[in-house]
Amino acid sequence: MTQSEPISAIGPGAHRLSTDGTDRPGAARGTVGIKQVAAHAGVSPGTVSNVLNRPERVAEATRIRVEGAIRELGFVRNGSASTLRAGHSSTIGLMVLDLANPFFTDVARGVEDTASERGYAVILSSSGESDERELRNLRVFAEQRVRGVLLTPVGDDGAAAGRLRERNVPVVLLDHPTPRANQCSVAVDDVAGGELATAELLAAGARTIAFVTGPTVLRQCADRRKGALRALRAAGLGRDALREIPVGAMNARAGQEAARRMLEAGAPLPDAIFCANDLLALGVLRVLLQTGIRVPADIALIGYDDIEFSAAAAVPLSSVRQPTYQLGRIATELLLEECDDPVGHAHQQVMFQPELVVRESSRSEGGGGIVRLAL
Repeated sequence: MTQSEPISAIGPGAHRLSTDGTDRPGAARGTVGIKQVAAHAGVSPGTVSNVLNRPERVAEATRIRVEGAIRELGFVRNGSASTLRAGHSSTIGLMVLDLANPFFTDVARGVEDTASERGYAVILSSSGESDERELRNLRVFAEQRVRGVLLTPVGDDGAAAGRLRERNVPVVLLDHPTPRANQCSVAVDDVAGGELATAELLAAGARTIAFVTGPTVLRQCADRRKGALRALRAAGLGRDALREIPVGAMNARAGQEAARRMLEAGAPLPDAIFCANDLLALGVLRVLLQTGIRVPADIALIGYDDIEFSAAAAVPLSSVRQPTYQLGRIATELLLEECDDPVGHAHQQVMFQPELVVRESSRSEGGGGIVRLAL
């Protein structure tokens, strides 16, 4: 191949496509446009456009002839031009807090499967639990003309979702309930989940509980704390029975840091530890075992999310299970319903209930593997 020959990124004989009906000035040699396809097939450029965009309007014999010309010339559709004409693309945006968290991986599977069934692609992004990064990435979504956005906001949903609604971009809040009647949301009752986790530790005999929690701006952490306090009140215990250990992230490394801080503080150890997610709990578990503390004989431990690694931990981890895949599916269905009918769409606020999964980390005898429904 000489230096002047065009190189195709999608296979031999393929050329870049122009769908505006003309070859653009300055385009690479070998570019094929609608006019060339039309001439090759013996039809008008409008007929080629209909085959690409509205094939049901074209007679079968004509459609087959145009499709043959497309294959022979290596015509490749320019998605950017189609997006500009339609005002939106056949993609949706998904913004989560942390792509490294298996919870969001399972949610994303539900989103992608549902979107694919409807002919949509998904652009996935992470805020990294940063307001600034969240807004920057949402601007990119808008610039890409996504059809709609699934958003797990860092803090209050008002600012981020409001900016998208101002651009007439449909938004569904994911893993984040909202009281707004003009906004769809799909979430799990984290207050109930926090209550379930704490009630399990109290039932195992704990009277003092450490709560390892992530950034205070995260609604999930705040709600799980509310649930923990509710369970303590129901047991006749005061707020001082819950010792909070805040960390700056929701990962295993932060959990290890929290456990070391607790051990180095010199205060009496708690009877149990409730972690705001399983990654934190796995980090805590590692440090406890390294220092010779027995789980659950010395300290009971429970996490949240019931990620895949929890059952396979050195001490199988009790946790609060969330229907992650279903969260993604239902949220995507609501979003695409609104995209299809923005005027007639009825906004819904869907709230799932969590489940308690009891394993060895919270009970020294019996109870392992039992799944209890929410209170």
